[in-house]
Amino acid sequence: MSEETSPPARTGAQAVERALRVMRALEESGEPLGITELARQTALTISTAHRMAKTLADRGLLAQDPITERYQLGPALVALGEKAAQRLGYDRALPALRELSATTGESINLGIRAGNDVHVALHVPSPQPLRFDQPAGTTVPLHVSAMGKCLLACVGEIDDQVESLGSLPRVTDRSITQAKKLKAELELVRQRGWAINDEERNPGVRAIAVPVLRGETAVAAIAVQGPSIRVTEDRLGDIAAELTRTAGIIAPGLGPYTAPK
Repeated sequence: MSEETSPPARTGAQAVERALRVMRALEESGEPLGITELARQTALTISTAHRMAKTLADRGLLAQDPITERYQLGPALVALGEKAAQRLGYDRALPALRELSATTGESINLGIRAGNDVHVALHVPSPQPLRFDQPAGTTVPLHVSAMGKCLLACVGEIDDQVESLGSLPRVTDRSITQAKKLKAELELVRQRGWAINDEERNPGVRAIAVPVLRGETAVAAIAVQGPSIRVTEDRLGDIAAELTRTAGIIAPGLGPYTAPK
């Protein structure tokens, strides 16, 4: 076979991307999956899905039921997650976030930027029966998230941040879909120190967020979110003050971890 007609060699990056697709499919499934289901959900061939799943299971990143032969997330991920939480400071942040939830009566999230999305790293549910939950591990678009606005407003030039997003899809009739309007909103966030998501992603849900800063740069953001009938305009100032206090508590512990000598 000539060089021109030879199939392109698989790259290491491609293999990693495929492995991540398999793990993400299992994360989102909520139940073990067989190879045929994995192949369908990841758009991989059955042979590729089988090879990826077996390799990941051999390393403990997946676990296979010996009877059903279905796969689920594996025990090695537990250890990795615990170490990541420790080194990123998330385990040290949780007590303060739980206190914030108790003080405000609402659900709390801590998020970081992942491309054009906010990745929810920590979640503390509200004690109220009527509440809004954004579970850890989920992602939401930056431009329709209070945490996202903080992460955009407090990293670099606002114009550059907004232009890097490209189009701004509408999620609800209150979503900001114009770059000029989003830039103005981010300038306001930078000026007053907190952001609001006023039913821009979920009707009937309002969120307030502040950046968690290292110097003048946001390394994360934290948000209080709940039904608009409880998170009313007259509460915004008090909630923002509680968020700012909590951000100051957790900021020193977030970020790179250095093991004690």
